[in-house]
Amino acid sequence: MYRILVVDDEQNILELIRYNLEKDGYGVLTASDGNRALDLAQKEKPDLILLDVMLPSLDGLAACRALRQNEATRKIPIIMISARGEELDKVLGLEMGADDYVTKPFSNRELLARIKARLRSKKESGLAEKRDTEIIVHGNLVIDQSRFLVTVNGVRQDLTPKEFELLRFLAAEPGNVFSREYLLEKIWGYDYMGDSRTVDVHVRHIRQKFEQIPGCPLYIETVRGVGYRFSEPG
Repeated sequence: MYRILVVDDEQNILELIRYNLEKDGYGVLTASDGNRALDLAQKEKPDLILLDVMLPSLDGLAACRALRQNEATRKIPIIMISARGEELDKVLGLEMGADDYVTKPFSNRELLARIKARLRSKKESGLAEKRDTEIIVHGNLVIDQSRFLVTVNGVRQDLTPKEFELLRFLAAEPGNVFSREYLLEKIWGYDYMGDSRTVDVHVRHIRQKFEQIPGCPLYIETVRGVGYRFSEPG
């Protein structure tokens, strides 16, 4: 369950946002001033912060800046909320480190859409960071991401750059199914002019290389009508 810290000094707005978020399945923490928000953010590490601009003791802009300067909270997505609608206020909020800005009055649908977009972006960013820094191990398969090195049973495998990217993307989330279109977008990029058969060709080449290794399991499975997933041995 994602947890969201809602910071607003207007109690009726605070309770309304809490009600709508909890109804949508989120855990909710609340604070009515900037200093309390900083304390909660550092102690509880919420997945996202909804931060009002006009707050007592420490306003939202100062709180946002403090959150970004703190190592423990600097990566938490922040959506500023305010009755102010002037462009300058939005620019200031974004310059302080906010990820998004919502102007009161806003609809519950709009707020939820923005929250989901920020959480999705955070998840993808975290996965990308994980892919770039960690060594992935599945049975006798080792993917050293920092060295762009793949070994099976300790023997180095000669993969092309795109084969490597495709294999490590799938291996980072074993069991999850990805469509060909999604893989094409993530590995080859938005501007790639080829079609989804490119993914099929690269999967086939990876399989052919692994099939030459005695006892090597078939790591990439085809999910009929959907796409591909990485399957751990056993």
